[in-house]
Amino acid sequence: MLYGVCTEHVTSVKTIFDKYDKNAIAELPKEQFEGRIVVIQSVGEAKRAVDYLLRFPRLGIDTETRPNFKPGGMNPVSLLQVATPTIVFLFRLNMIGLPESIVRLLTDTLVQKIGLSLHDDWSQLARRTPFQPANYLDLQDYVKRLGIIDMSLQKLYANLFHKKISKSQRLSNWDNDVLTEPQKRYAATDAWACLRLYDEVNHLLTTRNYRLVKVEI
Repeated sequence: MLYGVCTEHVTSVKTIFDKYDKNAIAELPKEQFEGRIVVIQSVGEAKRAVDYLLRFPRLGIDTETRPNFKPGGMNPVSLLQVATPTIVFLFRLNMIGLPESIVRLLTDTLVQKIGLSLHDDWSQLARRTPFQPANYLDLQDYVKRLGIIDMSLQKLYANLFHKKISKSQRLSNWDNDVLTEPQKRYAATDAWACLRLYDEVNHLLTTRNYRLVKVEI
């Protein structure tokens, strides 16, 4: 009992930080998407996948691009990851381009697309096929409502879930004929993590059950 009130159902307050020390991330347990991953390598597969994805109210979105180590160089987007809570689809744009079905998904006004730094993703995707994205939410804007300043996916996830998302595959070759298992897990995790972050931020904003600590790093 606390001041005459039963504490059995009192929920602990989550502590979050406006800035997160990158050095502390290395000590955290690793997070990885463990659900089903579907690799899409044909226009027909893309259409069937999009028909399925349009059933969901919101989706996690991310992209990967083969790195270019020459100054000022930029390759076309290689991979589009679209996540539900349990399945992540990896659309291999280096093989199929940006077909009508994917454009239909990205411009759909009912399904909300959740991602991080989405304006960059839209700009790069539009280099393949021009389109106007609809109904999307950028986590970099959303987390500001909590007072969080650090905007990288890795720092946000560590801040809100106290787990580490590995970035070891970020500079791998996303145009490989066959994606490796580590590449697939890495790409799927990034899109899936966007959904998890949205749900947690939304929960904290609704319940106000958090404490923000301002940190000098």
